[in-house]
Formats: sequence, structure tokens, C-alpha cells
Amino acid sequence: MIKFMNDKPVQIVLHAPTALALERARNNAINLKREDPEADVRIIANAQAVAMALDIVHEQSDTVTWLCPISLGRLGRDNREPLQVLEGSAILEIARLQQRGWIYLRA
Repeated sequence: MIKFMNDKPVQIVLHAPTALALERARNNAINLKREDPEADVRIIANAQAVAMALDIVHEQSDTVTWLCPISLGRLGRDNREPLQVLEGSAILEIARLQQRGWIYLRA
């Protein structure tokens, strides 16, 4: 297990604003969980990545994928389970996670 401050499991937020970034984030999330099952990982998709997340089911990472409500609204689309919708914009929620100690990586 990878641990950082205070012997706490690693917490990583993978930001995916494009379709290619979402593909990388999905792979990164799988690789991280394979190496460190206790790691907490979230994929935050916004902009073009939202359409890809909705259109291409990815069983191994959909449960940790969160969509920007603004991007979802601009697409005029509904969410599908098990994807989750953030409470606020992607930028705001990423900032909140960073304030709580999450490590930010742009996929």
C-alpha cells in the first residue's frame, strides 16, 4: 500500500477534460487500484470527456467516475449509472478535494 502523510492511504483525483484524457485516466485508475487496492481514486470528467464517459461503458472505472454538471447540461444529456454527477463545477470540486489533501493529476 502506498501511504503519504499520517499513514493515510493515497487519495488521487484524475482530471479528464478530453476523450483521450479520460482514456488515460481510466487506465491510470485501474493500474493504481491493482498496485494499491486501498488507494482512493476519483476520475473527474468535464468538457469533451463527459460525452465519452456516457457513450462508452467502462466497468472497471465507471464507479469512480464523476461528471461535471455544467458539461452534462451543455450536452443536454442525462447521466447513466454508475457514473456520478458532481455537486458543483469540476473546477470547484477539484479545488475542494485538493483542500482536503487529495493529489491532483491531469490525465
